[in-house]
Amino acid sequence: MIGVLRGLRHLLWLTRIALHLAQHDALFPFDGMRSLVWPRRMVRWLRPPREEIAALRPGERLALALQSLGPSFIKLGQMLSTRSDLLGEQVAIDLSSLQDRLPPFPGLAARRVIETALGGPIDLFYQDFDDLPVAAASVAQVHFATTTEGRAVAVKVLRPGIDQAFARDVDLLRWLAEKAEALLPDMRRLRPIEVVRELARSVAFELDLRLEAAAASELAENFADDPDFRVPAVDWQRTGREVLTLERVHGIPVDEREALIAAGHDLPAIIGKAAAAFFRQVFRDGFFHADLHPGNLFVADDGAIVAIDFGIMGRLDRQHRYYIADMLMGFLGGDYRRVAEVHFAAGMVPPTESIADFTQACRSIGEPLLGRPLAEISVARLLAQLFQITRQFKMVTQPQLLMLQKTMVLAEGMGRHLDPSINMWTLAQPLIEEWMLTHRGPQARVADLAADAAAALERLPTLLSDLERMIGQVARGGLPLAADTVELLTRSNPTGRRLVWPLWIAALALAALALGRF
Repeated sequence: MIGVLRGLRHLLWLTRIALHLAQHDALFPFDGMRSLVWPRRMVRWLRPPREEIAALRPGERLALALQSLGPSFIKLGQMLSTRSDLLGEQVAIDLSSLQDRLPPFPGLAARRVIETALGGPIDLFYQDFDDLPVAAASVAQVHFATTTEGRAVAVKVLRPGIDQAFARDVDLLRWLAEKAEALLPDMRRLRPIEVVRELARSVAFELDLRLEAAAASELAENFADDPDFRVPAVDWQRTGREVLTLERVHGIPVDEREALIAAGHDLPAIIGKAAAAFFRQVFRDGFFHADLHPGNLFVADDGAIVAIDFGIMGRLDRQHRYYIADMLMGFLGGDYRRVAEVHFAAGMVPPTESIADFTQACRSIGEPLLGRPLAEISVARLLAQLFQITRQFKMVTQPQLLMLQKTMVLAEGMGRHLDPSINMWTLAQPLIEEWMLTHRGPQARVADLAADAAAALERLPTLLSDLERMIGQVARGGLPLAADTVELLTRSNPTGRRLVWPLWIAALALAALALGRF
């Protein structure tokens, strides 16, 4: 009975979702699915599209529809904005502008959340607390306050009941994804179960503000010696799962171009600082701010870039950073075979695919760029096109790479808004060239090989120990090997000790292979 009621409840929600999508003329993701032709026609008949949205692009209409459905669907839209491989580049760009803004909840409710989270009356922590929030989003809202020590801070407070609301909506989306993949084969190309799984993981991270505090702390530590990029300090004594207290930021939002000019700021210098900071986050640290919309960046009086809101962060391990670097070098140098080899070597494309065909596909992306100056090249667009073609080669793009591509779209858009004549990658070019030479040049590759060889040699004792144990198992009949192999491995010398020459030959072969890579 409970399962039946759950199904009915989800069907009612599904009907509401379909009507909202139809009203915004946003059912296009299901075009081409023959099994849904009549349901689409029916909901369009029940809820015809509004006239005022006729001039909007499909992605803009989808963004409005998701925003009207509430917090969980806003987050879904933001997550889908990283999936240009599923919905196309333009739709992903349109979804990246989805505004995560909701009406604020009362200041009294925020006070109760703070007191419960911190374990005492609010006066113990803040001598002044502004009940009127300065920003309100789907997960939390922000209030200005002054600590009992007199420090100006910003206090982020989770929405009351947001955990239950997200749990309910994610359960609905999971149910829909499972039914869609089981009953509608055409839907499988959109990988709905995977999309919902990513959404649930992202939301779980954002619902614990201690994790956001840790992200802010790590980013601040990475830029401790950089005067051009700052992160507000975390007040850990006033931070918990539902509350985050940060140093208050003073500055001009980075998208307020006229205000920046009036304040005497140098716009090309601002773009250069932002580009350098983003480059260092991605390539130097492998830990980057993945929500770089203009509302999260300010320009301080001294011209430094100040970031806020660290709920969505991305990570790239060393191999993924090298993959991005080698791939960009191949594209910009017109070496498409090298681009293809990088993908196969990194395991991004299965070895069963044709490297010649993949090289040809890469050429289709790179040829329009060849010979053009870096200032005219959009790295975000290049990545988006690459991720689109990889689907036909069975490459499942890593979520962090998609997040990086989305962040590049936001960063490039910010730079164009400040000064359309400047490409941020041109300003970061000296840093890019230095990093490439240091980490991907001939000397760096030799150093990497040496490090791999040293690591292989360090593993030899463990390997020898494992082989010794295996020989012992063979002697005791624990491994089913041929009789002559057992006799060879367990043969004893005149002193009674087992011969382990096969083991040493294997060890020496490994060492030779490792050293030969120099």
